[in-house]
Amino acid sequence: MSNKNKEEKSFSVDGMIVIVTGAGRGNGYSIADGLSRLGGKVFGLDIRFEKGECSFAQIECDITNEEALKSVISMINKAEGRIDGLVNNAGITMSPENCYSRNTFEKTISVNTLAPLRLSWMLAELMKKQGKGSIVNITSLGAHLGFPDNPAYQASKAALSQITKSMAMDYGSCGIRVNSVCPGYIVTQMTQASFDDPEKRKERQKRMMLNRWGRPEDLVGPCAFLLSDASEYVTGAEIPVDGGWLAKGF
Repeated sequence: MSNKNKEEKSFSVDGMIVIVTGAGRGNGYSIADGLSRLGGKVFGLDIRFEKGECSFAQIECDITNEEALKSVISMINKAEGRIDGLVNNAGITMSPENCYSRNTFEKTISVNTLAPLRLSWMLAELMKKQGKGSIVNITSLGAHLGFPDNPAYQASKAALSQITKSMAMDYGSCGIRVNSVCPGYIVTQMTQASFDDPEKRKERQKRMMLNRWGRPEDLVGPCAFLLSDASEYVTGAEIPVDGGWLAKGF
């Protein structure tokens, strides 16, 4: 095989068995669809899906239900013989009303932190037997910066960012890599209200070096890179996909 062919293959997710959570809409749907179109065999998990044809397998599953997760993992592993990658994308943000309440924190942490932690651990133990695997966590600008009226979301994503480093340390010797992608403001149903408000849209866009809001498909390439062998010496890292927001000064 020529060096060129080796390089092209190293960037490929062709034939990889990948689970993507929160794949029913928004960023998760685009990541699952994009990886599928790049040749991956993708299993998208969500509590519900829109009707219609889709490029990837859709599995209705509440990711906060550990027994349901175990069943799904077992089913996929039995059918495919292995699971190569995981993208922990599922996440919720709740109303700013009562944003400091116990209920808000418990619900947010349950979906955004505990669910990806448990799913990652289950798959890491499976991948350990395979001798190889890649886990990608989708974090947020809120893991690094202060934003108003949403402490639970920011705490949940900051915790997930640190879990990335911790698991990378624990499983690196087993051939398993754990990394994060940190999106900026991406136009999805979660951010649509801010985008539709001209003042808020302009205010946020000023923070972006690239002077535009992100699109869900902007996350596909970074996820594909971190899942593929092209990043085989990358672990415990976080890639901002934020149009330059985190790096911008004046």
